[in-house]
Order: sequence, then structure tokens, then C-alpha cells
Amino acid sequence: MKFTKKTGVAILAASIFTLGGCASSEEEQIQAVANQGVQALYTDARDSMSVGNFAQASQILGLIDSKYPFGAHSHQVQLDLIYSYYKGGKPDQALATIDRFVRLNPNHADVDYAYFMRGVTNMELDNNLFQELLGVDRDDRDPSKSKEAFEDFRRLIQKYPNSKYAADARERMLHIKNRLAKYEIAVARFYMRRQAYVAAANRGRYVIENFPDTSQVQPALEVMVSSYDQLNLTELKENTMRTLRLNYPDSEFLD
Repeated sequence: MKFTKKTGVAILAASIFTLGGCASSEEEQIQAVANQGVQALYTDARDSMSVGNFAQASQILGLIDSKYPFGAHSHQVQLDLIYSYYKGGKPDQALATIDRFVRLNPNHADVDYAYFMRGVTNMELDNNLFQELLGVDRDDRDPSKSKEAFEDFRRLIQKYPNSKYAADARERMLHIKNRLAKYEIAVARFYMRRQAYVAAANRGRYVIENFPDTSQVQPALEVMVSSYDQLNLTELKENTMRTLRLNYPDSEFLD
């Protein structure tokens, strides 16, 4: 069923959230929404999304969702609410809505989208706004959200290998693996500075074993060479040097 827009609804709905003259409490706002008609208000929310006003869209969609949780279009309202929360910079609300949607609709045709958006949202949580603004990349920051995102995408691909989001999910998983490998190298270098050479070598080996398809293999081998050198483990150092020389002949550690 296609939603149709009633005359004046967009103006009235917007006034609920901006002017507040017609409703002074949340209960009155909900009642005002109900009085305008759910179909017309949903159209207004979609219009807000189309022009990038995700804050207003999420307000309208949230009220529709709370007032009509089992309506004919409730599933699409929830999916749009997930996207509006994400684009509006409210990742915690997006995750809560995603988890509720998956829990209540495990067999829905668009549940793969919910899994995908969970991964995307967790990736966003791993990013730091101030780091982006200042151009600073802190590889040693807590990677827990990246790990969650990786599991979200892995779950999507495992459950829905033919999903239209699967290819994008795989690409994002590669990006996350590189992020996690960088974190391991940052920790290994921290151990090197503290002269904890065994721990540093173990971190380097962990990268080799778990992230062999990332750009961090060379620094991992170099950390291992340095650690084995400090530990006087000549055979392990020479074996690692051979691997380094074979794959990265321009490494400064070969001088």
C-alpha cells in the first residue's frame, strides 16, 4: 500500500517538534501525532529523510513506532528508524532498535539489513570524531567495537551468504582486520618499549597467524626480529629474517 500525503500534515507535524505550541508534554505530542494519521506522518518522516533531516525523521518515526508497534507498516517504520538514528548520530538508539527488530522478527525478509546496519553502526562507534577532525589515527584505541562489527558482518555472511549486503560486509571485514592488526602492532611496540620482548614477539606472531591478508604482516615480522634479537634467540631471528627478506626485501631490518 502506497502512503499518501494529506494537505497541511507536514506543517502541522513539524510544529509538534519545533514550535511546541500545540503540545506541552510527550503524551500530548503522541496524541497530536495520532490525530494527524499514521500514513501521512510516515510520508512526512520519509520526506525528512530525503532531505537529510534525520533528527526530525527519527522523532516522527519513534512516535509512530511507540503508538502503532503492530501497525501494517510497523516493520518498515522500524527499519527506517534504524537508518535515521544511524545517520542522525545516535548509534546507541540505532543498536537498540536493531536488536529489538532482530529479536522480534528473526525471519523477516529484511533482517539481513538489520544485521548489516548493526555492523556499520559498530564501525561508526569505533571512529572518534575528534581524531577525524584533527587527522589523528590512534591505532592503540580500544578495538572492542570493531570486534563487534566484525562479528556482525560474519554473522550476516554466515546466515545470509546471498544477501545483497554480503559483498559490502566482506569488504568491511577486511578493513576491520587491518584495524585489529594495527592494534596488535601498537601493543607489540608498547611491549618493546617496556622491554617485554617475549610479549612483543607473541603479538607479532599473532598478527602473522590471524591477519596474514593485511598490511601489518611486515611490521609484525620486524617486531619479531627485534624481539628475538633482544632475547638472543638466534635461530628464531634468522628464520624470521628469511621470511622477511623473501616477502619484503626493502625492509630496513635487513640492513
